[in-house]
Amino acid sequence: MPDLKPPVATNRKARHDYFLQDKLEAGISLRGSEVKAIREGRVNLKDSYVRIMNSEAFLLGCHISPYSKIQGYGDPDPARTRKLLLKRDEIDKLEAASKQKGFAILALSIYFKRGLVKVEIALGKGKKEYDKRETIKRRMHDRESAAAIKHHLKKGKS
Repeated sequence: MPDLKPPVATNRKARHDYFLQDKLEAGISLRGSEVKAIREGRVNLKDSYVRIMNSEAFLLGCHISPYSKIQGYGDPDPARTRKLLLKRDEIDKLEAASKQKGFAILALSIYFKRGLVKVEIALGKGKKEYDKRETIKRRMHDRESAAAIKHHLKKGKS
C-alpha cells in the first residue's frame, strides 16, 4: 500500500478560478535540499502553472523556500523553473489541449507518494465572474441545507 499523505501544498486559487478537467500526476525534478524544504512545507503553489516548451513540461511560478537547517550553501533559486516528468503521450495531449483558447495547465497540489515528490496538474478552463458567483451560491446553499438536515435530525432524537 503506498504511503499517501495529505498534500504538502495546494493551489486553492486554481480551483476557484478555473473549471478543472483532466487531472494528471507528474514527477518533478528537484535539486539539493528542495525535497527537505518541501517536507517542511516551505512550498507555495499560488499562481503556479505548467508550460510546454520543446516537447517538455515545466512548472513555473512555484516557490520553494530554502531548507531551514542549511543556510546559503548551494541554495537554488526559490522561484526557478522546474522540469516535470511526464510520458510523451501525456505531454502531447496537454500541449494540444492548452493551445485551445481559454485553457491553461495548472498545478493543483504537491505531495509525497512512496517517498517521491509528485505534483497534481490539471487542464483548466477559465471561469467567468458570474460562474464564480454561482459556485459560491451553490456552496452556501449546500452548507445551509446540510445544517438544516443536521438540526432536524438532532431535534427529532430529543
